[in-house]
Amino acid sequence: MSVRILSAAIIGLDAIPVEVEADNSPHGTPNMYIVGLADKAVDESKSRVRSAIKNSDLEFPRGNITINLAPADLKKVGAYYDLPIAVACLLKTEQIKLADFSNNLFVGELSLDGSLRPVNGILSIADMCKTRGIRNIFVPQDNASEASLIGGLNVFGVNDLKQLVSHFKNENQISCHFGSNYHDFSFEPPVADMAYIKGQEQAKRALEIAAAGSHNILMSGPPGSGKTLLAKAAVSILPQMSLIESLEVTKIYSAAGLLPAVKPLIINRPFRSPHHTASGVALVGGGAWPRPGEISLAHRGVLFLDEFLEFPKNVLENLRQPLEDGVIAVSRVAGTLNFPAKFMLIAATNPCPCGFYSDPDKVCTCNIAQIMKYQKRASGPLLDRIDLHVEVPRLNFNKLEEVNLSENSDIIRSRVQEARNWQADRFKGTNIINNSEMSSKQLGDYCLLDNSSKIILRQAAEKLHLSPRAYYRIIKVARTIADLAGSEKILIEHIAESLQYRPKTE
Repeated sequence: MSVRILSAAIIGLDAIPVEVEADNSPHGTPNMYIVGLADKAVDESKSRVRSAIKNSDLEFPRGNITINLAPADLKKVGAYYDLPIAVACLLKTEQIKLADFSNNLFVGELSLDGSLRPVNGILSIADMCKTRGIRNIFVPQDNASEASLIGGLNVFGVNDLKQLVSHFKNENQISCHFGSNYHDFSFEPPVADMAYIKGQEQAKRALEIAAAGSHNILMSGPPGSGKTLLAKAAVSILPQMSLIESLEVTKIYSAAGLLPAVKPLIINRPFRSPHHTASGVALVGGGAWPRPGEISLAHRGVLFLDEFLEFPKNVLENLRQPLEDGVIAVSRVAGTLNFPAKFMLIAATNPCPCGFYSDPDKVCTCNIAQIMKYQKRASGPLLDRIDLHVEVPRLNFNKLEEVNLSENSDIIRSRVQEARNWQADRFKGTNIINNSEMSSKQLGDYCLLDNSSKIILRQAAEKLHLSPRAYYRIIKVARTIADLAGSEKILIEHIAESLQYRPKTE
């Protein structure tokens, strides 16, 4: 009679249950066969499981044994199935007994000595267990803290096979893991602080608005004007993530294998800064078995693209869908996976190849054709999706020699947090968190304009030839400016300031 054990597979950022079935025949040449569309790593578990059982002073089933991973049409990837396969083998030889397989899930990679190694995506697996009513989850000890972030589960951190067998024999019970809680992790302030950035008050104001509403921003200016430093300091004025946001980000990093071993929950907002030589797949995600890319790793945080116009044009165009929808759909032969991508884009660029086109002190060495070709590396539709465009001019030495510090990040972050609180109250009961996520319908509900505001906005739309998308984005930015000012209504001065951040060539 065959035995069945529950395990799980990670598909994108989600987990689905996998049944590990085992049956053996005492006759024939001793061997193990794994069926069920297993990849090379799963197939190699035959050797790991056999050695782990032997080195744990346990008995491996005699004859040939067949392991089936169901559903058979789902590709099985990775070493997740070592532990459930070993448990299935031990059940066949009655070295352990498990009355109800449907209430226990096993996942983990085995070493040859029987100890367990951690695997990726445990948070997604634990979340799936809670959704499906699976009460007990057995994971490697190093994954136990991560799994326990999902409440309502009995999480058992297993060190090795011997310990697991002893647990099921009621000789030495494994204690449930209750170690992880959102409040156990402290927020770590970023190193960069706005107080130490001299001048650039307009850029700081633009970054404050961007942070308050999670808007996209493009900074342009000559080399050395402080664009990169401003971008790195921007994360210091973002408010602390909520528990829901932290779990969203942690799930992405867990599936990508980037979750720090000593910190199973990510509290600080992500700051991702890929080099301009990064490929499109590195940016949006993908691969034969799709994994999240930089834009998903920046979810609920900042994606900083330094030297924005040095990125290949085809790579930049990949940003269009996620900037509009907050999600990236990665299509491969195996299927289509959706990765979350609600990030704040901060881009920094020079105005021309030599960098001094907008510098009043240094002469630009580029001709008009070079400048136009350089600036066209970012298409109009992409630039249309960026809410705030700001010039970052060169600072004079008088500013650099000033002793007095400007506002520090804590003060600015308190204002940003207050604006976010307004938005949380406004969007209560919806799936929206920030002003930038509003649809055109919701703009009509939350962003009513008086007649004077409508007139100035109409005049700007006609003069600047604004697209409907740019028109709505101006209103969203104005809503954020009003939130920072503590105003329930969008006033004409809020619209006027929002218009200042549109590109002058529009």
